[in-house]
Amino acid sequence: MAFATRRFVRAASSSSSAAAAAAAATAAAKKLLVKHVTVIGGGLMGAGIAQIAAASGHTVVLVDQSDEILKKSTKGIEESLKRVTKKKFADKPEAGAEFIEKTLKNLTTSTDAVAVVHSTDLVIEAIVENQEIKNELFKRLDKFAPEHTIFASNTSSLQITQLANSTTRQDRFGGLHFFNPVPMMKLVEVIKTPMTSQKTFESLMDFSKAVGKSPVSCKDTPGFIVNRLLVPYMMEAVRLFERGDASKEDIDVAMKLGAGYPMGPFELLDYVGLDTRWHALEPNNPLFAPSPLVDKLVAEKKLGKKTGEGFYKYK
Repeated sequence: MAFATRRFVRAASSSSSAAAAAAAATAAAKKLLVKHVTVIGGGLMGAGIAQIAAASGHTVVLVDQSDEILKKSTKGIEESLKRVTKKKFADKPEAGAEFIEKTLKNLTTSTDAVAVVHSTDLVIEAIVENQEIKNELFKRLDKFAPEHTIFASNTSSLQITQLANSTTRQDRFGGLHFFNPVPMMKLVEVIKTPMTSQKTFESLMDFSKAVGKSPVSCKDTPGFIVNRLLVPYMMEAVRLFERGDASKEDIDVAMKLGAGYPMGPFELLDYVGLDTRWHALEPNNPLFAPSPLVDKLVAEKKLGKKTGEGFYKYK
């Protein structure tokens, strides 16, 4: 009797394992394999995302408002690819040239977002950090994109849920927060809202790995992981400087040599842009409170490296 019972248990266990494996296989089959990517925004972030997607074999369309912007974006991508190949194919220049040619072959540009989303699997938005403008973009594209298409935002300071609510595809909407410079930085934060389906979340995780990144997942909380910790640090450095406790140069040196950071907080602020609205993360949180000095620099159009001057001057 005991032998028969053991056989029954083994059979049931085997059947259960087979069922679980079948369920896992079915779930995997349901995941969207992203092949065609549309990136909206030809700035540093958008161009970087387009580059790594094209370099990893995806068909990519980079979209912006004018051909002039897109020509500048394409030129930046070409220069970036040359830098990548110098390291990646140092001893194989022919392979490097082939890699650049193949990547650029996967990349096209357009000024008509509505026209190109008809045949895309994934739309990644990387435009100005303005809630209203982003909402309008997603609302418009939602009408023309196929039902299976996933929408994602690269926002660093806005709530993904609010962006998703501008569409009818809240379950096919998530965050893909890349870091600058995109071709070099290995991290991407994959943001899952309460409405994001598991299928969408897994598809975004798989895409992140496919483009060579190390994804981490986070709920739709202000600042996600990195900025939630990094912004209070940068703003406290500004307040330290505003009080006259230390110079910006000494603060930068201290954090690089004392904490091992590759950049000091003022160098980093200039790099990411002083016009990033960090206080929008949590307006009532004193950790994200705006700085009078930063506001003054922004009013003077001194936004950091992109304008040639911020806390420091750049040639």
